[in-house]
Amino acid sequence: MKHLDLLARLARPAESKIVLLVLDGLGDLACAAQPQTALELARTPNLDALAGRASLGRIVPVATGVTPGSGPGHLALFGYDPAADENDIGRGVLEALGLGLTLGPGDVAARGNFATADAAGNLSDRRAGRIPTEECRRVCARLNAALAGVEGARLEVVPGEAHRFVLLLRGDDLSAAVDDTDPQRLGVPPLEARETAPAGAATAALVRRAVATMERAIAGEPKANRVLLRGFSRLPHLPQMGELYRLRLGAFAGYPLYRGVAWACGMEVVPCGKRIGEILDTVTARWNDFDFFFLHVKQTDQAGEDGDLAAKAAVIEEVDRELPRLLALAPEVLAITGDHSTPAPMKAHSFHPVPLLLAAPIAFTDGAARFDERSAAVGHLGTFPSRDLMGLLLAHAGRLEKYGA
Repeated sequence: MKHLDLLARLARPAESKIVLLVLDGLGDLACAAQPQTALELARTPNLDALAGRASLGRIVPVATGVTPGSGPGHLALFGYDPAADENDIGRGVLEALGLGLTLGPGDVAARGNFATADAAGNLSDRRAGRIPTEECRRVCARLNAALAGVEGARLEVVPGEAHRFVLLLRGDDLSAAVDDTDPQRLGVPPLEARETAPAGAATAALVRRAVATMERAIAGEPKANRVLLRGFSRLPHLPQMGELYRLRLGAFAGYPLYRGVAWACGMEVVPCGKRIGEILDTVTARWNDFDFFFLHVKQTDQAGEDGDLAAKAAVIEEVDRELPRLLALAPEVLAITGDHSTPAPMKAHSFHPVPLLLAAPIAFTDGAARFDERSAAVGHLGTFPSRDLMGLLLAHAGRLEKYGA
């Protein structure tokens, strides 16, 4: 029996409430170049006090040594096996869903980044300096005017946050079997779109024409003069969390990708702000409407990708200052963790395990002095796959029946 099927079989309703607070990219790295992690550097009296009466451990998003994307990282937190073929969902469709776009069964979506290239065509900034969202909208309007002349499908660029956008392909016989054009490093040109299976050859050729058209249209832009595409994908068909776990689920996330993942899993996506204080304002107002609350904080990941340890620690301190408000709501189960690690020295997602704090009346009390990577590494919960976390949350909330006689 699959793990997800077992949880669905044992799940039972209850009055308890569960909060999963995800600090995106929370995990960090202590090394010669950076002796302290962001959690160690941050002043976190509230998190540390909570750690003293909670269980600590670490989670591995996909598998040992495997660096996860944000989509797989969150799917694992929600109980899905991110390595299973049926749960392999591209970032493009998640970003599109998070923007509230309507996709048909034959549509293909890709996540896009505006990027900066030098005179030789080599990438100098994969995020175009994180241009303002208004600038992104302006550039996207220029791209849409240019794409009107590309034959083979109906193409549309939809602006997202800052440097991000979604490329939508609508037409007949399209395929999502197209590889990314983002090389994930600097000093090299963007990759050409190539098929990952024979069925994707025609769509890959269409994407190459579209990219060439787009880059001619924005060649004179000072920052957003290249486009990088990844995560070509179609609509997912995931088992819905509400049916699986017998929960009313609310997602409180300010950025499109995370709203998209939550929507694909069957959560109600609640409009909210991007900072933890704004998120908690909305959570407080909707506290009686849900049993399960997914709260997402993005800024830890952004700081890690920028290599800014001090900024990452500052976001953690901001969360710590707001933590008493969340505790005052008295959830029966509170888990605080990340979807993956984004160590500041690496300026990217990494394969390192992610620290986890789990507080509940029946949680084993580790008595840790701090919530950080070192304390989590020796915590009672040990190191385990992220996809097993949902079972722990349900169990601590009294929402799983006994298995067998």
